[in-house]
Amino acid sequence: MKALRIHGMRDVRVDNVDDPEILDARDAIIRVTSTAICGSDLHIYNGSIPQPRPMTLGHEFMGIVEEVGRGVGNLKRGDRVVVPFPVACGHCLFCNHELPGHCENSNPEHYGPEGGLMTEKGGALFGYTDLYGGYDGGQAEYVRVPYADFGPRIVPDSLTDEQALFLTDIFPTGYTGIDWAGVKGGEVIAIFGAGPVGIMAAKSAWLRGASRVIIVDTQAYRLDKARETANAEGILWENQKQVVDEIRSMSRGYGADVCVEAVGFEPDRNLLDRAKAVINVEKGSDKVLLACMSAVRRGGFVSVLGVYSSPFDNFPIHQFFDKGITIKGGQAPAHKHIDRLLKHVANGDVRLDDIISHRLPLTEAAHGYKIFREKLDNCTKVVLKPGM
Repeated sequence: MKALRIHGMRDVRVDNVDDPEILDARDAIIRVTSTAICGSDLHIYNGSIPQPRPMTLGHEFMGIVEEVGRGVGNLKRGDRVVVPFPVACGHCLFCNHELPGHCENSNPEHYGPEGGLMTEKGGALFGYTDLYGGYDGGQAEYVRVPYADFGPRIVPDSLTDEQALFLTDIFPTGYTGIDWAGVKGGEVIAIFGAGPVGIMAAKSAWLRGASRVIIVDTQAYRLDKARETANAEGILWENQKQVVDEIRSMSRGYGADVCVEAVGFEPDRNLLDRAKAVINVEKGSDKVLLACMSAVRRGGFVSVLGVYSSPFDNFPIHQFFDKGITIKGGQAPAHKHIDRLLKHVANGDVRLDDIISHRLPLTEAAHGYKIFREKLDNCTKVVLKPGM
């Protein structure tokens, strides 16, 4: 089969590889009909999260069940399914507490309680390096899905692939940022990052009754997309002070009730930002998280959805303490929310496919990575079609 594999920094290629096989009674083989490039894939593509051997990328995918192991009773050949991005067993301590990203059985080689830089990581993720399980991902014609009796959800015939695809990751992830904050209605929500996750967080904020949704980005075209698809008010980032001042002015001087960090450790950076990282021996920057902590009101909530893979000096713990901020972050518990969110999509409460800017055959995946990373051609979200 054909599969998109990482071979080094900014070197992805569509290779011919062996078809996946059933290796466990709880496995299924899925023929991929749609898959997408995620912003977190770019961390591997950029070399910021290392992957020394070639590996099939992709954790946003859906398709048709071709084969199931004898232990999978909920699926049959021909079912169309969407697959949550964590690989989770469904019965360990953490899965029982609706924390599939911390599954203690899916990543036996690198799992542990510490959460270190290169050791004792969390549960496995599809297509997300050997540190997170080493499972080949879904940017391929076929994919092996472990624990298929727990993860995949059958998609109603009334929904197209593109209407359902983002239930894999970015919609549950965006929703998680709002859910963590316990949004009940009437809140002012400020979202940093008008990429796919940020836009999904904005859509989720409206679902939960927000009174005002503000979104911040460095790219005007992405703010235009956020306004068009999520009815969000946009702020173009010029500098941190300017952004924080604008958010406070839009929230009676207090700051936002909730700030959602949907960028991570590789934001757009100027020369000064890059020099600081070199001096402090840091990878990337925490500038967006710091802006969230300033922009949130006293007693407010900061949800960290962007990936952070290394420590940073001078973290403002004094500000966290003085303002009484609650901060929560990590991998979104996609399994926890996917059924509720699938109903929202099926009922027409929310639309997901309006963020797609590019549809490409799998054979053009390398081009898709390039334009997504470099923000070319007004790229907001790339969907790959293995059968195209």
